[in-house]
Amino acid sequence: MSGFTDTLREILRRALSRGATPAASVVESAGPAFLTSPVRETRHAERDDLLSAGLGRAGLLGPPQPFADTLRPTPEEMRRRAIHMGWKGIAWLQPLAVADTYGKLTPVPGREYSAFARVTGAQSTHRVLAQVPDAFDRKARCLVVAPASGSRGIYGAIAVAGAWALPRGAAVVHTDKGAGSGYWDSVERSGVALDGTRAAAGEGELEFEPAMPLAGHDAIGVKHAHSGDNPEADWGRHALQAARFGLAMLDRAFPAEAPFTARNTRILAVGISNGGGAVLQAAALDTECLLSGVVAGEPNIHVAGGRALYDYATEAALWLPCALLDPFFDSVRGLRANPLLAATAVARGATLQAQGWLDATTPHAQARAALAHLRAQGWQDAALRSAALSTVLDLWRSLAVLYAAAHTRSGSGPMPGGYQYAALDGLGHPAPASELVAATWWSDAAGIPPGQGVALVDTRQAAPDLHAPGLLALRALWSGTDAAARALRAGADATRGAAPRSGLPVIIVHGAEDGLIPAAFSSAPYVAQARAAGAQVSAWTVSPAQHFDAFLGLPGMAQTHVPLVPYVHRALDHLWSHLVHGVALPGDLRIDAVPGLPPTAANLRLPDRG
Repeated sequence: MSGFTDTLREILRRALSRGATPAASVVESAGPAFLTSPVRETRHAERDDLLSAGLGRAGLLGPPQPFADTLRPTPEEMRRRAIHMGWKGIAWLQPLAVADTYGKLTPVPGREYSAFARVTGAQSTHRVLAQVPDAFDRKARCLVVAPASGSRGIYGAIAVAGAWALPRGAAVVHTDKGAGSGYWDSVERSGVALDGTRAAAGEGELEFEPAMPLAGHDAIGVKHAHSGDNPEADWGRHALQAARFGLAMLDRAFPAEAPFTARNTRILAVGISNGGGAVLQAAALDTECLLSGVVAGEPNIHVAGGRALYDYATEAALWLPCALLDPFFDSVRGLRANPLLAATAVARGATLQAQGWLDATTPHAQARAALAHLRAQGWQDAALRSAALSTVLDLWRSLAVLYAAAHTRSGSGPMPGGYQYAALDGLGHPAPASELVAATWWSDAAGIPPGQGVALVDTRQAAPDLHAPGLLALRALWSGTDAAARALRAGADATRGAAPRSGLPVIIVHGAEDGLIPAAFSSAPYVAQARAAGAQVSAWTVSPAQHFDAFLGLPGMAQTHVPLVPYVHRALDHLWSHLVHGVALPGDLRIDAVPGLPPTAANLRLPDRG
């Protein structure tokens, strides 16, 4: 406890030196056996509340607040910024939006309980965090399990779960599901402590510290890629463990009314993207009947009859740059303004031809053939148009690199394909990260480099098609037969989902135009498999909705697409009405919304609340 006492004294010193009072009282204590750290309890009032860290709607719309000491932000500053960036990464926050597009952003005072935890067999720990509002509804006890989307940190579901649950008096328990942005700096030998601040190895437990030195000069360690675990295979266990942690923290918050159990507390699980995959995996593993119901938005779920993300991500990374030259993509706003698109398409067409995958010899004929190939692999036109933006932003390669390392469990060794993560100097060469950049990794980074000063370094790149050598190596891990390819496919197979346990209501919400996690590869085959097993699953298809609500802030996107998360919230409304009032769940829905500014309830055409 002496180290914690020193930390608390330093927080007080910094706060008082600025003429302020500390934003939160801090208490540490023991917790459930699966925890690897003490539980850190903090109290949060209106100026640093649970939902928006005191920022409110106006603050969330603005830029992140600067740190008083840019190199040594306090835990309170880190938390506020992490919550802010959690909102910005998921929600479409813009001045013309109706106030309740993502729920009521009124302050929600309460307590947070955070800790490091471990699932059996994992080499690395992960974060769990319970948010218990002071106005917790003790008559209608509800706990919402919220796995982060993508590879985001612990507040990566704040706009999804927190926005729906906290204002209505429900508690939320978050999990980073073995990912997150607690990056390891190999040069400084530092990582992220439980309070979000950076700390050197040996100063206490860190969010992530590699078991062995990382391969590569000046390398930066990312838990999802370098832990030696295959986190996606354990996402369901992460979510169920978070539920148990949440119940234990409710016992702590309200000891006179303990124990909180699945028999007296409704436990809902909700997530989008990878978080959606996590809650569906939990639904299959829930033999103890912890969960009362599940809502999964745009879930990354791999089942028989579908396709693994690694499979179609490497396919898209190779084939879409060539296909984008086809007139089919002329309607994609801003695409033709990209000056590099034509040259990239020509170089990629030559690469595909050299591999014997294309017979066409002219760029436009190659683009037409590449588009035909993608359609033959199951890509639907609506998804392809949205996938164009992911191609321009190089998201496919970023995903493929990270998942190759995770699925093969390469750990601290060389990453597949000759890639590494590192900071860069002014000439683009790997170099030590600056303190200024490293200070914001935990709060600002999304858990998948490149971004926030961490670059994706491709050691195999060569002209004229710079990314082709590395991408071909990544694709060979899926299509090849050597030991590395077998290891990767085994890792992908370990992530396969199954039907939800009998009697568990499940609602799936997916955008018809989702080009990152196409429904045809994920939720559609999942629904078919679940129904074949007799499961109770409703499927909502929203059009025109793509994968990233935050992308609606890009020029022209709000005029052609609607946000998806409001429909996830409405699905939670229906699930709650079903569980509490016995209202029948709606069946499958096709929702044809009307995009535009501002987004009104009439235009969104949200289903009645039930």
